[in-house]
This record gives sequence, structure tokens and C-alpha cells, in this order.
Amino acid sequence: MALTTRRRALTTLGAALAGAAALPAGTAPAGEDRHGPSPLWRAHAHNDYEHTRPLLDALDHRFGSVEADIHLVDGRLLVAHDPEDLDPSRTLESLYLDPLAARVRAHHGRVYRHDRRSLQLLVDIKTDGAAAYLALDRRLARYKHLFTTFAHGRVHPGPVTVVVSGDRAARAPMAAQTGRRAFYDGRLADLGTSAPASFVPLISDNWSLNFTWQGVGAFPEAERRKLRGIVAAAHGRGQRVRFWATPDLPGPARDAVWGELLAAGVDHLNTDDLAGLEAFLDAHGTA
Repeated sequence: MALTTRRRALTTLGAALAGAAALPAGTAPAGEDRHGPSPLWRAHAHNDYEHTRPLLDALDHRFGSVEADIHLVDGRLLVAHDPEDLDPSRTLESLYLDPLAARVRAHHGRVYRHDRRSLQLLVDIKTDGAAAYLALDRRLARYKHLFTTFAHGRVHPGPVTVVVSGDRAARAPMAAQTGRRAFYDGRLADLGTSAPASFVPLISDNWSLNFTWQGVGAFPEAERRKLRGIVAAAHGRGQRVRFWATPDLPGPARDAVWGELLAAGVDHLNTDDLAGLEAFLDAHGTA
């Protein structure tokens, strides 16, 4: 990984998926003015909390999606990849929910001042999936008008869309709800099932378990067809696509894989290298 070796739907929801604490007067909010007005909606900050300024660094680089890993510990949702890295001060609220709420207030209901689309917050549950999800649901309820919701059979877009990933035990309590402030991150096995995009708006899977190509040499044509078939199937159901474990060390191999992902229409490019992906997407004229 670029940071360390160890650390690391429905069409309405698709459109919705497409920030930072209040700043002193005269200070540009993260992700605006200094870098230009256009968010990079296809940029996903993998293990975002590993950066010096969780969330804020991603917003500075105009990312449209950020990832936070959580552990349920004594009723608190702590952000870390591994249990040994847990810090009681690093909660989901302090690193993500409170700064996003403050930013949206400052921007009159938006994460990015000049764009109404929704920032994706991918919450990866590491342990105790069902209990952690119920604790997350209670936390989200404290932030009025911040999140995309599902209620009365419809998706209602908000400034931030929470998608729950990780421990698969979270699925059952989510599916049992008639109203939700979060959505479910599916896997390739969910393609073509009865799960609607209003519940599973995102399909994520491990690149290395599905493709042999790592950016060196030509992309095998059979694998290119497979990738494009996956994207077409997901998009046909109003779902979005993301792969993790793609090459992420700077160089031609990574850029080759990113180029194929873009060409196939993959919705989120996964990286630890915020500046690298920002530069790549800008060079390719891709928001």
C-alpha cells in the first residue's frame, strides 16, 4: 500500500452519490478555490483515516468518496484498521460526522459549495457487524438533514450518503428496516439478485481475486470483456462499481489499470495516494 504495508440506487441514489469544520472568516474551505471548483466524484480515498488530516485531506484533493473503518468498543465507534491502533479520541463522530455536519451547514446544505451531489462515506465495519450497524444507525439519527435516506419506498438524497461495508452480519438488520440512513455495499455475487439498488447501490470487490492483470503488458481481452460486462450489469440496475486491491504504487502499471477502469466506466477508483489520483483524473479530464 502507498501509506504503509500494514496500515492502510436506483438511479436517484446513483445521482446522489455522484465537509470540513467551519473555518475562520476569509479562509477557503477544504477542497475549494485552491484546487478549483470541480469535485472528483470517481475518486475514492481508501483507508482515508490514515492520512494526516482524515476527511480534510481528501476534500482538499476534491474526492467524492472516503472510507472509514470502524470498531465497536464499549458502545463507541472507533476508527482504525487494526485493533492495536484503536484510540478513544478517534471516533467516527470526531473524524467524520461532526466535520461533515459543520461543512454542510457552512455551505448551505452541500459538501462542495458549487455542486449539489452527495459525498459517499463508506463505513467499513471491522467487527460485530450487526451490533456495530445498530450503533451506527443511532449515531446517524443525531444528524438531521445530513444523510441520504430511504423511507416510504423511496430514496431521498442528502449531502452525504453512507454506504456500509465490511462485516456481512450488518446486512440483516439493515434489510429489516423500512427506513434507513445508510445503504449496503454489495459484492459481485449480488449482481443480478433481487436486492434492489435502493438497498445495494454499490458493488465492490477485490480486483486481485477477479482479474490476473496488474497493469503490466496488455490487458487480456477476456478480462477486459469481463470488466465491462460487470459494469454494464451493475449500471443496468442503477448500481455503481468499485474494486479494491488494485495496484496502488505510483508508476505505469497503476496508471494502466486506472485507465482501463475509467474506460470501462468503473465509478470509483480506489487509492491511498490522494495527490496521485487527483493528478491522474485531472489529466484525463474526468470528474
